[in-house]
Amino acid sequence: MAIRVVIADDQEMVRTGFRMILESQPDIEVVADVVDGEAALAAVAEHRPDVLLLDIRMPKLDGLEVTRRLSGGNGPRIVIVTTFDLDEYVHAALHGGASGFLLKDASPAMLVEAVRAAAVGDSLVSPATTVRLLREMAPRTPAAVAARRPAEPLTEREREVVRCPARGLTNADIAAELFVSLSTVKTHLANVQAKLDARNRVEIAAWAWESGLAAGAA
Repeated sequence: MAIRVVIADDQEMVRTGFRMILESQPDIEVVADVVDGEAALAAVAEHRPDVLLLDIRMPKLDGLEVTRRLSGGNGPRIVIVTTFDLDEYVHAALHGGASGFLLKDASPAMLVEAVRAAAVGDSLVSPATTVRLLREMAPRTPAAVAARRPAEPLTEREREVVRCPARGLTNADIAAELFVSLSTVKTHLANVQAKLDARNRVEIAAWAWESGLAAGAA
């Protein structure tokens, strides 16, 4: 079954380009592309997509508000797409429930990878730029770190695993680097997610930077 995608961006050239790239893949179907946040919510309600590619800065409702309204339910996985690698809203969107982050000038292969990763829950934390964003925007005050203290301490292996999505690695990358199976990686991440009460791997990566755990992994 094809991955159903909605594209929300106020730039026609961006929507057209994304649609052409994604529809060239046999396992991806673009069911709608829309120009603003209100239309994005309507398209999600009508088409029930698996993935929503969502611009941050749009008319009527911005991407941050759309993300907030769709979080916590059975809605699509949201991949934030932006022109700005240090957009002040991106950090809030990721904490608000978005599954990934992508720059508009990313390669076609990265766009396809982001959609496929989001669709299966292995959300993409785009390397380099996203890692830099998380590192530079993560709060470092003791109060901020204490607010996300794990329910119980992470094991040493879990700490090793957590450093990997903070560097932008996928589950397959983590398995190869740590010489463990893919199922073992998923188990460790699920355990960490429960301990942190995190919604997805992006929040796990953000916590790794906030807590200082990822500082030596960049």
